[in-house]
Amino acid sequence: MVQTVRIEAEARERAGKGAARATRREGLVPAVIYGAKQEATLIALDPRDIMKELHKGGWQSHLYEVALKDGTTVSTLMRDVQFHPVTDRPLHVDFQRVAPGARIRVKVPVHFLHEDICPGLKAGGVLNVVRRELEVLAAVDAVPDAFEIDLAEAGIGDSLRWSAVRDNFGTKAVIERDFVVATVAPPTVVEEVVAAPAAAAPAPAKGKGKAAAPKK
Repeated sequence: MVQTVRIEAEARERAGKGAARATRREGLVPAVIYGAKQEATLIALDPRDIMKELHKGGWQSHLYEVALKDGTTVSTLMRDVQFHPVTDRPLHVDFQRVAPGARIRVKVPVHFLHEDICPGLKAGGVLNVVRRELEVLAAVDAVPDAFEIDLAEAGIGDSLRWSAVRDNFGTKAVIERDFVVATVAPPTVVEEVVAAPAAAAPAPAKGKGKAAAPKK
């Protein structure tokens, strides 16, 4: 189920692009906590803490407890990260404040099980993943790390839908229909094109041999 990660932060007093640049010059990442009908809280983070979470993956479905130096802690979700276009370093982070027991909208990754014994894949089919993440409504303390779909009986031409998820953990899909998550597509057959043999040169007509030598 959902992981709770503690992140240390310090408060920022000023907003705006100039203040954000000043925070970056200090070696920190500017960030903001918003939501729950409260005023936004400006904070600064250690970039190493952010990069660690981004490299782990699944950060959009993790619960982050932001701990400020004054002893205040805030339960949040990391909603957005802005990156430098050249260095890929984080420039700014948005956190959404969440209340205990609230239902939130999150994206949860999908894992596919038993690909090694999937009949369709063993027959040469290809797993065509339509959605690698599923957007759902979930209780803040019950967000799954991932959904699982079993491929043990999937054949060529089969569609794996939302209803094929092994356990939805009480979540509700944002899309209100049994949408397709993946399909087992038939193998692509490449037809070999055989070049036609070159046509033989036509034989000379009878009676037409070499041209006669000119008279002297």
